[in-house]
Amino acid sequence: MVGENIIYGINGPVVTIKGRTSLSMMEMVYVGSSRLVGEVIGIEAEKTTVQVYEDTVGLRPGEPVVGSGSQLCVTLGPGILSNIFDGIERPLPKLEEKTGAFIGKGINVPVLDEEKLWDVEVLVKVGDELSGGEIYAETQETALIKHKIMLSPLLSGKIVSVKQSGSYKVNDEIATLEDKKGRLHSLTLCQKWPIRIPRPVSKRLPMAKPLVTGQRIVDTLFPVAKGGAAAIPGGFGTGKTMTQHQLAKWCDADIIVYVGCGERGNEMTQALTEFSELIDPKSQRPLTDRTVLIANTSNMPVAAREASIYTGITLAEYYRDMGYHTAIMADSTSRWAEALREISGRLEEMPADEGFPAYLPSRLSEFYERAGYMNVLSGAEGSVTIIGAVSPQGSDFSEPVTQNTKRFTRCFWALDKALAYARHYPAINWNNSYSEYVKGLEAWYHDNVHADFIRYREEICSILFEESSLMEIVKLIGADVLPDDQKLTIEIARVIRVGFLQQNAFHKEDTYVSLEKQFKMMKAILHLYHKCQKIVSLQVPVSKIISTGLFDKAVKIKYDVPNDKLELLDSFVEETDSVLSSYLRKGG
Repeated sequence: MVGENIIYGINGPVVTIKGRTSLSMMEMVYVGSSRLVGEVIGIEAEKTTVQVYEDTVGLRPGEPVVGSGSQLCVTLGPGILSNIFDGIERPLPKLEEKTGAFIGKGINVPVLDEEKLWDVEVLVKVGDELSGGEIYAETQETALIKHKIMLSPLLSGKIVSVKQSGSYKVNDEIATLEDKKGRLHSLTLCQKWPIRIPRPVSKRLPMAKPLVTGQRIVDTLFPVAKGGAAAIPGGFGTGKTMTQHQLAKWCDADIIVYVGCGERGNEMTQALTEFSELIDPKSQRPLTDRTVLIANTSNMPVAAREASIYTGITLAEYYRDMGYHTAIMADSTSRWAEALREISGRLEEMPADEGFPAYLPSRLSEFYERAGYMNVLSGAEGSVTIIGAVSPQGSDFSEPVTQNTKRFTRCFWALDKALAYARHYPAINWNNSYSEYVKGLEAWYHDNVHADFIRYREEICSILFEESSLMEIVKLIGADVLPDDQKLTIEIARVIRVGFLQQNAFHKEDTYVSLEKQFKMMKAILHLYHKCQKIVSLQVPVSKIISTGLFDKAVKIKYDVPNDKLELLDSFVEETDSVLSSYLRKGG
């Protein structure tokens, strides 16, 4: 017999109900007299387990648990962009108005502004047949983004009534749909979707276009495709958050979803401040016009941290379904995994490696598999690119979260503590990083940048690899014993490392670099290398070539050549020929 849902035990964010209940698995519930938001995560014959997404201090046994009849959902509609939410999609500015700087318990505020009027253009008429995911209205959400109001993927049918274009609130009825069973459905500007279920698509497409970031080491050496998944692992202080900020600011995605999952409050404050001040280079509008932030700081309830990742990816999928290219920055998935570990421990589950639950790999795969370049239900193409930061303790990449993340991502940007401490940013180690997207993107680089782009990239990778081998010898016996051709390799590798891979986020010419400039920089550096190889083969000492100052000039071209005067790079190539021609004529 099903009894009343009464709290029996409380263990941190985990609440148990004794006896059989009317609740179902993954159902959203309201816990206690404060109506805290929770979710059913376990049902047994004599016990039901709920995880609570709010602070359970003051909760007592005997208080009621009320089911909602649906899963934990997010509200999707105009007003999401430029907003800041917590892990369960509660708008933080509205919460601050009600409770001040710290979030109160059981506070129920509308996700979207229910009083704001939107200028809506209705695109359907009576008698139109609609299937799931089709667009029936549009409104200008921000100056940059047109919000396309779509039918829920679970609905289809015929429009039986419709209102004219005009100003409407998010909950106003725009049209009425009759499904095949004759039931009527009111169509408004918003819809709900469960966060743990991926939104359906028509077809998964090949990933053949790069996510252009303007960061040379990413775009040239280790590119990520639109719809791909990349991991940024690195210990404390290696620049994970700053790297993600750069990618969020400059990548060519239409929509940015930034999830601060378990991060320090001051870092989230910095992100909020920087994003609100930054101007989008393509539109000269504030970057917040195409950004949504999910802030779940380390002092917020641990269970909400676990939900924040799914909230973020669902918002990204929603905008993908409109035909936009979205990028989600998850900072950091290690904090999310730690939340899983804490809840698993309170549930007394059998721990696996380092105390993480045995289902950690499957949860990571569920998240990263939601990336992709898709043909969406409306007929357009859209993508979700996931860039997840990982924070291994002590920079130990053999720990479970990093190792399992590598299984489900095809791009790995390994941050190096030594590079970060040497002020080499981005501190991505070129020897430990890789991208499996290069082969699939080769045709795009050939057609859109230059036929030699990938060939130059491979040569630069080869020089860097050779340098790392030579440095092992140098450590043992010194650089003086090396032949001149190997000394030249070490010198040109320095130019590549300092002049090409190192990038200054605070320099207006270097914070963002177009692919054309990246290609011309590679061309100039490799041209210098090939000319010097010929001279060295004529027995000219490398020291003589270095004394020309060309190597130092090559390092500085990233600053000296403005982004709108790329012809100066051609001038550097001509200068190289001019200065070195005398050595080639004389043979030394």
